Amino acid sequence: MNLGVPTLSPDLERLRLEARAFADEVVAPGACERDREKRFPKEVLAAAAARGYYGLMVPEIYGGMQAGNLGQSVILEEFARADASTHVTLSVHNSLVCGPLLAYGNEDLKRAWLPKLASGQALGAYALTEPHAGSDAAALSCSAVRDGDSWVLNGTKMWITTGTQCDVLLLFARTDKDAPKAKGISAFVVPRQIDGLSAGKPENKLGIRASETVQLFFENVRIPAGNLIGEVNRGFNYAMETLNGGRIGIAVQAVGIAQRLVDEVASFLRERIRNGEKGRTTQDEDFRLAEMATKVEASRLLCWRAASMRDAKQDHVREASMAKLFASQSCNEIARAAVELVGPAAMSGGHVIERLFRDARITELYEGTTEVQKLVIARTFLR
Repeated sequence: MNLGVPTLSPDLERLRLEARAFADEVVAPGACERDREKRFPKEVLAAAAARGYYGLMVPEIYGGMQAGNLGQSVILEEFARADASTHVTLSVHNSLVCGPLLAYGNEDLKRAWLPKLASGQALGAYALTEPHAGSDAAALSCSAVRDGDSWVLNGTKMWITTGTQCDVLLLFARTDKDAPKAKGISAFVVPRQIDGLSAGKPENKLGIRASETVQLFFENVRIPAGNLIGEVNRGFNYAMETLNGGRIGIAVQAVGIAQRLVDEVASFLRERIRNGEKGRTTQDEDFRLAEMATKVEASRLLCWRAASMRDAKQDHVREASMAKLFASQSCNEIARAAVELVGPAAMSGGHVIERLFRDARITELYEGTTEVQKLVIARTFLR
């Protein structure tokens, strides 16, 4: 296990500052309105694509930024601080679509899709979860049957981020119904605009409401045989390894949300003092603000460690789950404390803390629930 604490190189520090400025100027304005209207941030994402934020992990030969996992974490934290909905759209695109395509796709698939994904010509979505296959992803039943030079897809996917807004799906389907459930799954590239693929209505969610989430229905969807990613029946392994990166991405989201909450509480307390409402903060307020800020910093370092280990191709299953567990729990604790410190105004519709409070909840649920993270961590000690 790598217990070193990573630090940012001058280049990464420059990327962080550039991302902070972009997030403050482009992503944050209108975030509460987009949330209230459940409006997908098309204009914001187009601006992000123009800055290269669609290709954070993609090598330069395919038109990407090649910032690495640590660079991606540093950059996307600033997006999460501004708007968690925009963050999760970019996090899924970069970690869960570009990542496995780069790691397991053949050269033809890489050349066909990575330049489009990196440039923003295409937006990607990740289709693993099903109505009866959530935490137990290996129980999925969406099928892919080989028919000559094609695969034919049938089934339903659920909770798919950007399911109708995307241009391409990274899909997991069962290719051997007789194999043990984790052994008969394969991964595919599926264009979104294709006969037989339809979607349900967008989910009406508690938080990240400007991020679209839908069900997808596959009815005899036919794709070329060459759209298989990697080897037949190895898809579950690809999905689980990919989710290590996804967990770091959601931990980073939690850090960004929590940092914004700390910033908002500190600003509120400073403004109250300047306005003469109180001569100073109370000791209880000081203590709670200190605890909030310390949890954010600890969460950030856990994310950086996991991301650095992933960049170094070290075993980081435990570290990714630790980052996700601690950062998401801390984020929700900080959200509750922020509401209590700011008071009733923080729960008014349209207040940034009210939005952040709702957005925080999802960080303990997707990319593996809190309970799943605990199981993963414990098993790394017992194997």
